[in-house]
Amino acid sequence: MSAARADMQGGDAATDAATPTGSATNWSAAARFAIYYAPPRASGWWDAGSAWLGRDAERAFSAHEADAEYPLLSRARAELTHAPRRYGWHGTLVAPFRLADGVRPADLVDAAQRWAQTRTGFALPVEAATLGNFVALRPAGAEADARMRELAADALRRFAPLRAAPAAADLERRLAAPLTERQRALLVEWGYPYVFDEFRFHMTLSNSLDSAQDRETIVAWWHRQVQRLGPLPVDGIALFVEPAPGEPFVVWQRCVFKSVEGR
Repeated sequence: MSAARADMQGGDAATDAATPTGSATNWSAAARFAIYYAPPRASGWWDAGSAWLGRDAERAFSAHEADAEYPLLSRARAELTHAPRRYGWHGTLVAPFRLADGVRPADLVDAAQRWAQTRTGFALPVEAATLGNFVALRPAGAEADARMRELAADALRRFAPLRAAPAAADLERRLAAPLTERQRALLVEWGYPYVFDEFRFHMTLSNSLDSAQDRETIVAWWHRQVQRLGPLPVDGIALFVEPAPGEPFVVWQRCVFKSVEGR
């Protein structure tokens, strides 16, 4: 085990005793919240993804292992993963949003906990794949994809009353992007174009990469990790927060589902 791996899993007493950055609620009025899937803290999946990205979003510290333990890439792994590192190891269910007027962070937590108690967890088979020019984990097969789409759609509807509508300038900027008519309609109605039938669950592993060789190498390396770790345990959600614009997202609260299939 490398020193960095030990740091990611244990660390010194001061780090272990520290409260995660996201536990505080003195965020700016511009703070954004997100409903993400994040592997359970105690699972090998959380350790593997956080170590790959070089940042633990729950304990809010960074650690980079020697690249010798990872595949040989054209540049340092840290350079190829800086975009997803800011968001932390996750898969989006409800994209980042600001709270509607009059909604407090405590209201969001309460709604998330109550919603989680209506859900049953399950094991999700996944595979590593290239999506456009970046690499990600995605559900393996149509049935697995459909399960995550249903989960995300249910979450979007449940949390819609708590979300502020996007600012006019932000909406205009997004509408200027190359979108299909369906995506434009979803953006106007729901504040985000990739929801419901346009939603594709994924857990990002890289920046957008020009090098096809890098993409193929990362896919092959993560294929072996998937074989080692098995299905993703989808047994809850995590509330992430961006305390102020441009800051790293951190895990704020985890909400466990009421039960898990097969238990």
